Amino acid sequence: MIDQPADPSNAPKSSQPHIVLVRPQMGENIGAAARAMLNFTLSKMRIVEPRDGWPNPKAVAMASGAAGRVLDHAGVFDSVAEAVADCDFVFATTARGRELPKPIYTPETAMIEAHRRIQAGQKVAVLFGPERTGLENDDIIRANAIITIPTNPEFFSLNLGQAVLLTSYEYSRHVLEAEDIAEGLAGHEPASAGDVEAWGDHIEGRLEEAGFFYPPEKAPMMKRNMRNMWTRFAMTRSEVQTLHGALRQLLRGKG
Repeated sequence: MIDQPADPSNAPKSSQPHIVLVRPQMGENIGAAARAMLNFTLSKMRIVEPRDGWPNPKAVAMASGAAGRVLDHAGVFDSVAEAVADCDFVFATTARGRELPKPIYTPETAMIEAHRRIQAGQKVAVLFGPERTGLENDDIIRANAIITIPTNPEFFSLNLGQAVLLTSYEYSRHVLEAEDIAEGLAGHEPASAGDVEAWGDHIEGRLEEAGFFYPPEKAPMMKRNMRNMWTRFAMTRSEVQTLHGALRQLLRGKG
């Protein structure tokens, strides 16, 4: 892991969304994404498991000048879970994941929502998948909502740089137009992705011990469905702490 804050949960809130490139395959596409971001004033990039390692000279060459500073400050992470651990709300850009029940946004409505949440003090991330396959379901379950880009059904493939550019443009275009809306949590701090991940680990481990995931061939699907459910609930930090406490008490009473 490179350039990650020692404790992401203590990092300051950002005034813009974090663009997270998941397992990008070509340095040129990382550089193109950096250029697209800076075209529309975004600079917060995170990279998960770049195929060709990091730093990547082809990415620097493609970034061409000023956009190189986006790459200079990019954080590199070993997993999606680590990359979004300090984020309060996560979007996944994908044409897949329809079998995972989540709110689905267009880029325009997603970036209005991102701005609203950022203005309310939340940290927002947008996941972009690898060029050849896109995000996998195991990535998408860590998101709270999906962004699907309306494209020609007969030619729907966008390269990484194009997808990042479109999303960055929508954020820049609406950042001054979106009206502030009260968060509606009555002052309660939303659970970060790291909080939700820790709760998922906790209950999954206890259910594993109890033999809940049966038969074995259905276990991966059952676990994905549960992880997806927790991110969809948009819980507060205190609610997650309550769930941890309730589960501990149930196990203590059983013992």
